[in-house]
Amino acid sequence: MHSARWVIDSIVASRDELGPWSLDFFRRNHGSSSWQIDELDNSVQSNVTAEDAIQAVAGAQLKTSHGTSEHDASFHVSSSKDKGVKDESAENQLPDSPAKLARRQLREKRREKRVKELIQLDNEALVKLENAAIERSKSVDNAILGKYSIWRRDNENENSDSTVRLMRDQMIMAKVYSLIAKSKNSHKLYLELLNRLKESQRALGEANADGDLPHNAPEKIKFMGQALSKSREELYDCRAITDRLRLMLQSAEEQVRGLKKQSTFLSQLAAKTIPNGIHCLSMHLTVAYHLLPPEKRIFPNSENLENPNLFHYALFSDNVLAASVVVNSTVMNAKEAEKHVFHLVTDKLNFGAMKMWFLLNPPGKATIHVENVDDFKWLTSSYCPVLRQLESSAMREYYFRADQHTSLSASSSNLKYRNPKYLSMLNHLRFYLPQIYPKLDKILFLDDDIVVQKDLTRLWSIDLKGNVNGAVETCGQSFHRFDKYLNFSNPHIARNFDPNACGWAYGMNIFDLKEWKKRDITGIYHKWQNMNEDRVLWKLGTLPPGLLTFYKLTFPLDKSWHVLGLGYNPSIDRAEIDNAAVIHYNGNMKPWLELAMTKYRSFWSKYIKHDHPHIRSCSFSQ
Repeated sequence: MHSARWVIDSIVASRDELGPWSLDFFRRNHGSSSWQIDELDNSVQSNVTAEDAIQAVAGAQLKTSHGTSEHDASFHVSSSKDKGVKDESAENQLPDSPAKLARRQLREKRREKRVKELIQLDNEALVKLENAAIERSKSVDNAILGKYSIWRRDNENENSDSTVRLMRDQMIMAKVYSLIAKSKNSHKLYLELLNRLKESQRALGEANADGDLPHNAPEKIKFMGQALSKSREELYDCRAITDRLRLMLQSAEEQVRGLKKQSTFLSQLAAKTIPNGIHCLSMHLTVAYHLLPPEKRIFPNSENLENPNLFHYALFSDNVLAASVVVNSTVMNAKEAEKHVFHLVTDKLNFGAMKMWFLLNPPGKATIHVENVDDFKWLTSSYCPVLRQLESSAMREYYFRADQHTSLSASSSNLKYRNPKYLSMLNHLRFYLPQIYPKLDKILFLDDDIVVQKDLTRLWSIDLKGNVNGAVETCGQSFHRFDKYLNFSNPHIARNFDPNACGWAYGMNIFDLKEWKKRDITGIYHKWQNMNEDRVLWKLGTLPPGLLTFYKLTFPLDKSWHVLGLGYNPSIDRAEIDNAAVIHYNGNMKPWLELAMTKYRSFWSKYIKHDHPHIRSCSFSQ
């Protein structure tokens, strides 16, 4: 009885924390010379669990109660301490009384039940720990950390880069044990762990896949495993390890937050800058334009500019290269290029460059016209709220103040709201289309960060059913509904709009200018823009006032007309891009910037004339 209790106690106390308790593990580490296993080969013995052992002992005793010799049982236990010598044969033993056997069986059942309960409790505890760690890891931005996380279940597949993951896990534990070793003055072990850590770091390098590892990686893993095994034997302390891991997790989260702020700041800064190549191109073209005689600065086919039977486009941009891609891609995919008319408006700084580019590179048989926004004499501060707001000292202070923070410590998440481009008249001209083109009935508005991939002429024949704006809706996900753009805590917004109304995209919009004038769309825009002088209705941009202005006046186009996200979403389906009439690089990662996504850049760059002398001289990469 004492021997059986000692066995069960050993089972409970000796469960290997790296896996389930096994009889083989027990025999190697805790078993006495009296614990014997007969008639089992090694392969079977190594897989015997605690539950199997208990069942086998109970079965052997049950057979004995029916007159079967203990020699036929798979397991028997003898005690040299109690009997003095080992019996020569099981036949010399007297059978136990039925009452004693019943009590023994009852005790074994209770012990078996207790072991099962302990195992179940332990399994539940492990599951709880794992689930807690998974929930904890969800609070860390995986977009920054990358795909690796030992707690993520999508990495628990046999095809994952297990060697890289193992090395990273070893390095984490080496850092933990090195700190514990240092705190306990285990100087020799501390130095050994540091050396192994440096070796593993050099071997791992920047590798993200097993194929990137050097040939000596398995050797480093082996040595690190030996050092960790030694550390565990000498230093293992569950509470100390838990505390160290918690501190490491908190530190990692702080680093992630810092990197995220830095990434936001730098991406916003990069999105506002003009690449050297585009600046160089604009300067070369401007010089060439001013050297050109006045009689050669005139575009042909000016009679097409007010012909309502042709296909008219509006494009407002200060980026020569981007505008050229929009025009080139549209013309190259048009079936009847001679029926297409492009109306470009730019600012005074880029007017000469824009005009010179299209004089040197006329868009085939299509008609083109370039205008300077400063030549629109009707566009005054008394008429236009944005111009009036620009004259206010508070607005200049907000957008243009000289001491504006440019460091990471200054809430970089709000940096995008202070971008002066959102008050640029080139952005807000889209609300004045009938004033700019009074003789036209319909016009297709295009942003300068789009690429046209198909003929667009069918858009002019779409029945907008009395609406003013034809656009692709973007409310497939909740963050593209009205409440994500507008301040519904403001009573003016809450009273007049549905927070769940579907948003839509600027970038490719067909406008019915007759309906526009009839419904006084520009007047509606002025009303809301005046009310938002203190930025209490929306934060930035032209989309929020567009949502208000064209509320219940927007006709939803088929989504294949306009695919968005190439400036921020790395996982757009390739088939969706190929089927799109227009693809849009909305977001910070514009195709002309260094931070553009390489996988999408070719859709844009193939419409650039890389053999053009000005393009070559300004060193544009393909």
